Amino acid sequence: MTILVAEDEEDIRNMIEEQLLMEGYAVKKAADGFEAWQILGKEQIDLALLDVMMPKLDGFSLLRKIRETSDMPVIFVTARGEEMDKVAGLSQGADDYLVKPFGMAELSARVAVQCRHLEKGNSIQQDKTTTVDKTEKNVLACGKLSLNTQTGVVTRGEELVSLNAKEYQLLQFFMENKGKVLTKRQIYQAVWQEEYLYDDNTIMVHLSRLRNKIETNPKTPEYLVTKKGIGYKLDAPQGELEQD
Repeated sequence: MTILVAEDEEDIRNMIEEQLLMEGYAVKKAADGFEAWQILGKEQIDLALLDVMMPKLDGFSLLRKIRETSDMPVIFVTARGEEMDKVAGLSQGADDYLVKPFGMAELSARVAVQCRHLEKGNSIQQDKTTTVDKTEKNVLACGKLSLNTQTGVVTRGEELVSLNAKEYQLLQFFMENKGKVLTKRQIYQAVWQEEYLYDDNTIMVHLSRLRNKIETNPKTPEYLVTKKGIGYKLDAPQGELEQD
């Protein structure tokens, strides 16, 4: 697996490279955002570690360019630790946000989590087809939404819904618990497979991105609804019950 490290501070860039090489990853390095973008255009990169404040092209701008064509995992590694910076990074498509100074053990753990998710997502993509056999036991349904756990295909009616690995895992968990109100702790522990430390932003950002893909109007969701003070519930809209 090849990881891009985009960091303008040479000491930190080299320290991260050394740690990743020790763990068996291949590493490509960039000293600024423009160099990182050039590498992404020429090399097969599986995961990117991006600083936010980089010359020529900042991390947020680089992430937006990446997300135009790729769902590859991206982790911000930055000194900008304010809550709004984290929200901005996650809402623009980052998968994680690590604040400097950090330990190499924490960096390694976060990279490992994203690599596991990537491997699951690749497995899903390899089995994708454009049709769903609704007579099979591996199909989960909720109104017009359908998720095939064998092929990884998600549809709404006749429309194919394209999800990244995290969005797919979220939807599958909700569909397996259709009609149940799920707490943020339950969602986080099931999908991220980590202890929930009251990081509401991570869950809210990813749920918002999922709603944008499955709801007719994400601002007034019909499938994935909020139960104030409790959590979230996935259920079929009233007019689609007969499709379930």
